[in-house]
Amino acid sequence: MPLYEEHVIKVHNSLTGKKEVFKPINEGHIGMYVCGPTVYSNVHLGNCRTFMSFDMIFRYFRHLGYKVRYVRNITDAGHLVDDSEDGEDKIAKKARLEQLEPMEVVQRYTVDFHNILEKFNFLSPSIEPTATGHIIEQIEIIKDILSKGYAYEINGSVYFDVVKFNQTHEYGKLSGRKLEDMIANTRELAAQDEKKSPQDFALWKKAEPQHIMRWPSPWGDGFPGWHLECTAMSTKYLGESFDIHGGGMDLKFPHHECEIAQAEASNGKSPVNYWLHANMLTLNGKKMAKSTGNSILPGEIFSGENAILSKPFSPSMVRFFMMQAHYTSILDISDDALLASEKGFNKLMEAINSIDSLATGKSTHFDVEKWRQSCYGAMNDDFNTPILIAQLFDAVKHINLIKEGKVTITESDKDLLKETFHSFVFEVLGLQSTSSSDEHTEKLSKVVELLIQMRKEARENKDFATSDSIRDQLLALGIQLKDSKEGTTFSIN
Repeated sequence: MPLYEEHVIKVHNSLTGKKEVFKPINEGHIGMYVCGPTVYSNVHLGNCRTFMSFDMIFRYFRHLGYKVRYVRNITDAGHLVDDSEDGEDKIAKKARLEQLEPMEVVQRYTVDFHNILEKFNFLSPSIEPTATGHIIEQIEIIKDILSKGYAYEINGSVYFDVVKFNQTHEYGKLSGRKLEDMIANTRELAAQDEKKSPQDFALWKKAEPQHIMRWPSPWGDGFPGWHLECTAMSTKYLGESFDIHGGGMDLKFPHHECEIAQAEASNGKSPVNYWLHANMLTLNGKKMAKSTGNSILPGEIFSGENAILSKPFSPSMVRFFMMQAHYTSILDISDDALLASEKGFNKLMEAINSIDSLATGKSTHFDVEKWRQSCYGAMNDDFNTPILIAQLFDAVKHINLIKEGKVTITESDKDLLKETFHSFVFEVLGLQSTSSSDEHTEKLSKVVELLIQMRKEARENKDFATSDSIRDQLLALGIQLKDSKEGTTFSIN
C-alpha cells in the first residue's frame, strides 16, 4: 500500500485563501506546474528559494508514493522589462547590451541556472519546456480565444478583452482585486494606449523593425505575451485542468491571474485546483536590489566572494537555512542568521552520523514511532518544514542522551530512527551529509581565521612586517584576505 493512502495533506490554496485537504484529480497521480526563470541573468537567490520550496514539495509527494509529473518552464522570450506591455524583451535587451545573439544569452544563463540548482541538490523536473519551443501552441490558443470573442486584434497585436471576460467570469479572483477598482485607478491612462482598456493584456505583440526575437503569425511578425506561454505549456503537458500551480508570491498578479483568464476563455474550465505561492527573501531586513548594492548571488555565498557575509557557506547549509522557514513566510538572510543556522546544521549532521554507533538495550525511553508520525504530521500540514526540523532536533536531544549513556534504545527503534532521519533529512528536505572534504574546509576556515587574528594583533602592535608576511604567504597559497571597516574576510582562489 503506498504511503499516501495513510496520510491526509492540507495545503494553503491561494485561490480560496483557505487551508484545504489536497485531493488529486487522478488518484496516485499529481500534475504540478511551476513558473520557471526568465534566463537573461544569473539566477536570483529569491528565485532559488521559490524553486527550492517546490523541489521540497515534489520530493515529499514522491516520498509518499505519488507519481508526479512536475513541469517547470524556461522563459526564453516574451517577458518584457518591468513586466509591462510596452517594454523591451529582457533577453533581447541583454543581447543588445552585450552584442550577442539572444539565444547565446539564453544558453549562458540556462546553464548557470542548472548549475546552481544542481549545487543545491534539486531534483530535475519531469519536463522543462521553453517558451520559444511552443510558439505554435500559443498561436492556436490565441485563435481559440479570438473565436470565442474574448480577444481583439489591432495593428498586428492581439489583446485579451478583460472587461468582456469579466461579464461572464471573475477576473481578479486569485489576487482579490476588483476590476472596477482597477479601471478607476487607471482611467486617465486609457487614451495613451491602443488597447480598449488599460487592464487588457497582450496575447501577441507586433514586432517593431528593431525587435530581434520575432515569429510569423496570422497577425504578422511578432512575439507571444508572457502570460500566454505558461498557459500553453501547462495545459499541453498537464491537461486543461491539473492539480497544482506554483510560483513566487510576486507572480500572483498579473501573471497567474491572466493565466486563469486565458485558460477559462479558451476551454471554459478553471485550469488549476490548488494555487500555491512561495514568499520572498530579504537581505539584512531589506528588499534585495542590485541598484542599492543589497544583493548577493548564490555562487557568491558558496565562494565567500562578497562584501556582505563573513565566510563562505555550503549549498546544503543554505538549503537547510531556507527550510527553517515556512515557504509562505518572508525569510530574511543575514550573516548572523546563516552562522546560527550553520551551527544547527552541523549539530544535526553530527547526530545522524552517530546513529550507527549508538549502544542498544532492552528498552527505550523514546517513542520513535510516535516521533516519526509527528514528522509526517508536520509535512502533511502544508509542508511545514520548520516544525519538521523542530521534530528532528527533538530526536537529536534523545540521540545525545543515548550517547551519554543516560537512556537506552532498542535495536528495532534504532533502525526506525535511522530510516526516518534518512527519509526526512535527505529525501524530503534534500540536504546532503557533510563529507570529509566539507570537514577539511571547515578546519581550513578555522586555521585561516586564527591567522587573521594573529595578523590583526601584529598590526595593532605596529608589527607590519609580520602582518604583511601573513597576508603574502596566504596569497601565495591561493587564499586572499580582504580588509574592510567590518573586519577581514578571505576567499580561496
